[in-house]
Amino acid sequence: MKFLDQAKIYVRSGDGGDGVVAFRREKYIEFGGPDGGNGGRGGDIVFEAVQNLNTLIDFRYTQHFRAKKGGNGAGSDRTGAGADAVVIQVPVGTQIFDEDRETLLADLDQTGKRITLCKGGDGGFGNANYKTSTNRAPRRADKGWPGEERWIWLRLKLIADAGLVGLPNAGKSTFLSVASAARPKIADYPFTTLHPQLGVVRLSNTEEFVLADIPGLIEGAHEGAGLGDRFLGHVERCAVLLHLIDGAAGDVVAAWRTIRRELEEYGGGLAEKPEIVALNKTDAMTPQQLSSRRRALEKACGAPVLALSAATHGKVAETLRILQDRITAERRDRAS
Repeated sequence: MKFLDQAKIYVRSGDGGDGVVAFRREKYIEFGGPDGGNGGRGGDIVFEAVQNLNTLIDFRYTQHFRAKKGGNGAGSDRTGAGADAVVIQVPVGTQIFDEDRETLLADLDQTGKRITLCKGGDGGFGNANYKTSTNRAPRRADKGWPGEERWIWLRLKLIADAGLVGLPNAGKSTFLSVASAARPKIADYPFTTLHPQLGVVRLSNTEEFVLADIPGLIEGAHEGAGLGDRFLGHVERCAVLLHLIDGAAGDVVAAWRTIRRELEEYGGGLAEKPEIVALNKTDAMTPQQLSSRRRALEKACGAPVLALSAATHGKVAETLRILQDRITAERRDRAS
């Protein structure tokens, strides 16, 4: 299934049904009076977050959603039928923006969460509604109220507990494949990962978390260089970021600063998120190189730096345990 995390669609709720002008005409009722019924309510446009979706690809092929009009009223004070709502199912984590792409209308961040975006129009009154003691035969009936319409943007932000960030070829996809059952594409050239990947990490029967791998960033990503920073939105909801750095590439401090700069330029609170820095590919470094590069990186970031090898599984379990402890603490704080 192709991954798509942005889509523009048109939605329109249904118009209300029309009221009618009608009079009772029974043979043995001399002054029957008005009995025109009201129109029915138009259908709503409702969005619902469901668990079994992880892409917006369906909205590339279906971009217009219209609810039906309410039924017209009828004689004998019969009200028109209300139209059914159009329920649009989207993945959990979908945000709905106005056409300007800045005004947030809804954030469907929980399974089963629903939002009525466009309400259907009310039905018009029939002439029975206008009967009074001085106007016993009204011939007024109203048209139904129009529904609402708008163009909106859908943006998917995957729900993950921890996110992987780093330069291309830092070993993020390899780490994800080792830590979970996910099978991302792995190759020895840059930008192997073209869209975000999710994997579920299970440490025990009661401990698990979702790990997200996004395409690698390069300098100037916030200005559109490489694949840009568009996919950073998928780690905005993470409790912790695992910053993987290719220890065998050389200047590890410059690599760390490049990613930090891009996170700050992107905004969204990513630069303030808890970060665990890890030197990857220890199997491709000598002990002297590992020691010197690790010390330099710890001095630059002001925090302990992990050393691991995703390819040989070295220290991967310990890294996952640290991530799990951070996520558990964040969940506990959120619940309290």
